[in-house]
Amino acid sequence: MTDTIKKWGMLIDSSKCIGCHSCTVACQNQNELPPRDNFNRIEEREYGKFPNFSRRFLPVQCQHCDNPPCVKVCPVGASYKRQDGVVMVDAQKCIGCKYCLLSCPYNVRVISEEYGHVHKCNFCIEMVLKGEKPACVTTCPMGVRVFGDLNDPGGEISIALAKVSHIRLLKELNTKPSIYYVIK
Repeated sequence: MTDTIKKWGMLIDSSKCIGCHSCTVACQNQNELPPRDNFNRIEEREYGKFPNFSRRFLPVQCQHCDNPPCVKVCPVGASYKRQDGVVMVDAQKCIGCKYCLLSCPYNVRVISEEYGHVHKCNFCIEMVLKGEKPACVTTCPMGVRVFGDLNDPGGEISIALAKVSHIRLLKELNTKPSIYYVIK
């Protein structure tokens, strides 16, 4: 048996999200972020018109794109993509030019006021490499997120993706995100 390269991804079912922000707080704690910074935001969206409308919450974070514009524009190579699909920032190389912030169509990067470099969601890679799941996944009381190896056909995320209709945000931009959203 050969080892296959893992490709980390996430499936988000926003219809389950109650907007409690536990994922946001867990992410801030995991990454020791100040309260003003977050890698994981919850957008409130309304659908329909009065009296037939509904409100949904949409968790948005780094989409860990296969074709990441942030990596292409970085003049010093601080933004890079790992072989397992996780888009990272090397804080030692980052010069704080903010090109990556401007190029990201998901608006999910943050510049550290304290250190002057860009940082972002890294899928809690240090936890994932230990066999754990990202903090936003384990903290959610509603089970909104499924995380796993997209290259494992028997894995939880592959099975979940096969069972539901899904989309990727801003598909028309050809960034090829690794985060999928359930359509209901």
